[in-house]
Amino acid sequence: MWLDAALAYLHFATIFTLFAFMTVQVMLLRGPLDERIVRLLGRADIWVAGSAGAVLVTGFLRAGLGAKGGDFYFNSWPIYVKVALFLVVALLSIKPTLAFIRWRKAYQQDVDWRVPAAEHAAMRKIVMIEVHLAALIPLVAVIMARGLGR
Repeated sequence: MWLDAALAYLHFATIFTLFAFMTVQVMLLRGPLDERIVRLLGRADIWVAGSAGAVLVTGFLRAGLGAKGGDFYFNSWPIYVKVALFLVVALLSIKPTLAFIRWRKAYQQDVDWRVPAAEHAAMRKIVMIEVHLAALIPLVAVIMARGLGR
């Protein structure tokens, strides 16, 4: 029981961290993107990636070693929907990550460079889609945890 409680706590903590830094990205993308904001976007993106990895690891540890056991989770559809949503969000995050890196390099080469408005808007839209899709994962988790997908 203690292991299950510890794994649940770690999983929730990593989920909260992930959503916190995704929210940071959303907020930073709301305004003008100067060099300082672009650097902050890059740092937030590193935290998003790290916490997403931690969410994945703690989730699978919880499913495999938790009180309900792997059979409870892996013999029903919700876990596969959760993983699919997670992968879609991860794939969507590639384009903004590459843009943040490119923007940072552009600012390093030319302090007067500015992020093109269309690209700024496109990255903000992608990050918003990521957040909204990620918000569906806990809904599927509730279905899964109650055995409703069996």
